[in-house]
Amino acid sequence: MTEFNASEVQSKKMAAGICGILLGSLGIHKFILGYNQEGIIMLLVSVLTCGFAAAITGIIGIVEGVIYLMKTDEEFYNIYINGKQPWF
Repeated sequence: MTEFNASEVQSKKMAAGICGILLGSLGIHKFILGYNQEGIIMLLVSVLTCGFAAAITGIIGIVEGVIYLMKTDEEFYNIYINGKQPWF
């Protein structure tokens, strides 16, 4: 996405925010935004520690989900889609 498309940004923001809050420990919100490496890291940390570190990655997911939903569409686009900032 090279050009700001409000409806596409809004749908990605909502999907990533909700998945971050509900499925944050699995890193699903990272995959939605195209951050595959970061999503794999979160998923592997949760799975390889038999869920013990899922609480930590879950908290990260909740925080990121809330941050995503609090941003305006334009801020979200500039930071996470155009700027490619993978963490927070």
